[in-house]
Amino acid sequence: MISALLDNRRFRSWGGQVLLLGGFAALLSWLVSNTVTNLDARGIKVGFDFLWRRANFPISESILPYNPSDTFLWAYVTGVGNTLTISIFAICLSTALGLLVGLARRSQHPLTSGVAGVFVTTMRNMPLIVHLLFWYALATTALPAPREAYNPLPGVFLSLRGFYIPALKLDTLAWVMIGLVIALAFGTWRLRHRMIGTGQWPDRHPVLALLGLITIVVLGLGILLQPSAAVSFPQMRGFNFTGGTRLSPEFAALMLGLVIYTSAFIGEIIRGGIDAVSIGQWEAGRALGLSERHTLTRIIIPQALRIIIPPMTSQYLSTVKNTTLALAVGYPELGLVVGTVINQTGQAIESIALLLGIFLSISIAVSLFMNWYNAHVALVEAR
Repeated sequence: MISALLDNRRFRSWGGQVLLLGGFAALLSWLVSNTVTNLDARGIKVGFDFLWRRANFPISESILPYNPSDTFLWAYVTGVGNTLTISIFAICLSTALGLLVGLARRSQHPLTSGVAGVFVTTMRNMPLIVHLLFWYALATTALPAPREAYNPLPGVFLSLRGFYIPALKLDTLAWVMIGLVIALAFGTWRLRHRMIGTGQWPDRHPVLALLGLITIVVLGLGILLQPSAAVSFPQMRGFNFTGGTRLSPEFAALMLGLVIYTSAFIGEIIRGGIDAVSIGQWEAGRALGLSERHTLTRIIIPQALRIIIPPMTSQYLSTVKNTTLALAVGYPELGLVVGTVINQTGQAIESIALLLGIFLSISIAVSLFMNWYNAHVALVEAR
C-alpha cells in the first residue's frame, strides 16, 4: 500500500507541499518562541502596549500636527503622513519630468536628444544616496544666510535655512470648497470625455456644460473672496523669515534627489513605450492631417500606455520604497521615526513589523491602483 501511495503522483505532490508547509510552520514557531524567551530574559516586554505611551521626542517637520506629548502611535501616523506626502509628490513630479525627458530623447534635434541622453545615462548610473547627499550638501553650503537670501521671484527666498514661498491661508470650509471644485472639475472632464466618444458633446448638452463651468467659477470665487482667505508672504524678521511656507533643506534635497533620479528611469520607460508603437500609426496620423502633437497625444500615447504602465508600476513601487533613504538627509519620514521609537522603547521587533506592514500596505495600494488603471486602459482600447 505504501508503494502504491508513493507511485501516486497526486499524493507525492500534496505530500511534499504539506511537509514543506509543516517545516516552515515549525521553524517560524521556534523562532517566535526563542525570540520571546530571550527578550523575557533581558526584561523586555513583548507587545504593542507601548503605542499608547507618550513619545517624548520631537519631529522636526510634519504634515500632520504633532507634539512630543503625543503617543508613539501618533508619531507613527505622522511618519506615515510624511512618507505618503513624499511618495505622492515624487511620483507626480518625476512622471512629468520623465515625460519631458522621454520626448526629448526622441527629438530630431541632435542637441536636445544628446543632452537628454547624457542626463539619462548620468542619473541612472549614480546611486540614489549620492543624489540625496549631493543636493543636501548644495542646499546647506552653497546658499547664503537668511539676511543675504536669494530672491529669484517676488515672495520667494532661498537660504541655508530653507526655501520660503507665499502661502494661502484658508479655514476648513474653504478647503472643503476646494475639494468640491476639484471633484466637479474632474466629474465634468470625465463626462465630457465619455460624451465626446458618442458625439453628444457639446451639441446635445450645452446647458450641462455651462452649468458645470458656472458652478466651478462660483465656488472658486467664493473661496478667494471669503473674509478668512489671506495670502501670507515671507518677511525677514530678526535673524530669520516669518510668514509664508518653509520648505526645509532636508525636504528640498530629498525631493530633488528622488525626482531627478526617478525621472531618468521613467523617461526611458516612456521612450520605449512610444518607440514600440508601429511607425505606421504616425503615418496614419499625418495622412489624416493631424499635427505631430495631436498624433502623439491622440494616437500614439493611448496605444503606448499598455506597454508603459507595467514597468511604470514597478518604478512607482521603487519610488515609494526609496523614501526610506530620507534618513540620510535627516528628513523625518517613517523609517527615521521607527528608528527613534526603537531607541526610546527597545521594541525593535514590533516597530520593524509595523514598518514592514505599513510599506506592504502602501505598495499593495499602489499596485492595485495601477492594475485598475491598466485594465481600464485595456478596456477602453478594446472598445
